[in-house]
Amino acid sequence: MLEDGIAAAIREATVWALPILFAVPLHEAAHGLVAYRLGDDTAYRQGRVTLNPLRHIDPFGTVVLPALLLLANTHFLFGYAKPVPVAFNRLRHPRRDTMLVAAAGPAMNLLLALISALLVYVVGWLPAGAATWAVETLFRSMYLNLMLAVFNMIPLPPLDGGRVFVSLLPRRLARPVAQVERYGILVLLALLILPSMLGPSLGVDLNYLSRWLSGITLWLLNGIVSLTGIEPTLNLFLGAA
Repeated sequence: MLEDGIAAAIREATVWALPILFAVPLHEAAHGLVAYRLGDDTAYRQGRVTLNPLRHIDPFGTVVLPALLLLANTHFLFGYAKPVPVAFNRLRHPRRDTMLVAAAGPAMNLLLALISALLVYVVGWLPAGAATWAVETLFRSMYLNLMLAVFNMIPLPPLDGGRVFVSLLPRRLARPVAQVERYGILVLLALLILPSMLGPSLGVDLNYLSRWLSGITLWLLNGIVSLTGIEPTLNLFLGAA
């Protein structure tokens, strides 16, 4: 029994490893690449336009935070990497280009989710055991990338969605909203973790934000599955009803 549990844990780790190694570095590299194309080479010069995950991992955001959310039994798990350095004043059109740089990360995750779905069509060429593992990995890649895209587009600085939101606001409103950036992550953690801690003691489910984010993620996931027509293959290899 113990051996079976260890084997299952190892298998679960392997099907998450590749999605994480692609999703996080490519999200961050996309920010740096778009900034470079729009006039700022800061990230490029610092070696952040790279697929090497070690250049992007943040000890708290990539490791500790997901573990805390898992222990808190939230309905939505997420993490973040080290922000790519961008000198926004060096962009050719700072206000517009800031929005494009910010949106590049979530856009990359959406693209990776779509690519993962399309790759499901090639698993039939693999041996049965490898094919099942590949489908599980690709399915988790779809979910992880969509989850990252949804989370990062929350309109709260310093998240990507917050930067997009600030770029769209009139200047007199943009400045005070941008000042929230230093507290944004703490506010978000409070909204996600405190309900999971207080809800059980009060006998009510307070995880409204987590369930909302999960609902959007699953809606997008179902949309990509329907768009690409991969549901029969997923059902075959994942044993879905």
